Amino acid sequence: MNLLDILTPASIKVPLAATDKKSAIFELVDTLRAAGKVSDAPQLKEAVWAREQARSTGIGHGLAIPHGKSTCVRDLAMAIGKPAEGMDFSSIDQKPVRLIVLLASPVDRTSDHIQALAKISRLMTVADFRDRVYAAESAEEMYDLFQSQEVAT
Repeated sequence: MNLLDILTPASIKVPLAATDKKSAIFELVDTLRAAGKVSDAPQLKEAVWAREQARSTGIGHGLAIPHGKSTCVRDLAMAIGKPAEGMDFSSIDQKPVRLIVLLASPVDRTSDHIQALAKISRLMTVADFRDRVYAAESAEEMYDLFQSQEVAT
């Protein structure tokens, strides 16, 4: 799984305008819609928000990976947002989230969905990479970091 197949610079927001969890998720869904990756933003918002309410996707180390499956998504798609300040995401470690990676999948691509979630989680366990991503000051800089990491693996 190469994350660059599902991530474009247009789907990265640095910084996010949102200041709370729900607004951040919705802003990232709107980013995917603007990039032409989602045909029905309200439907995907509902799917991702329902998943988030079932259990927080704040997985610790400042990272949240909200995700959802919907018929309004043709291909796996990813949007990344960096909040202007740490955001409460009800994370398992109770620490603020510094990066939100939204993953949207077609309903019939469970394996790809799980592979993408695992790849993001693995990448973000690398402390040096994680620190550089959290320090990124633009969407282009963040995309370049993911690009260099994909080339290295």
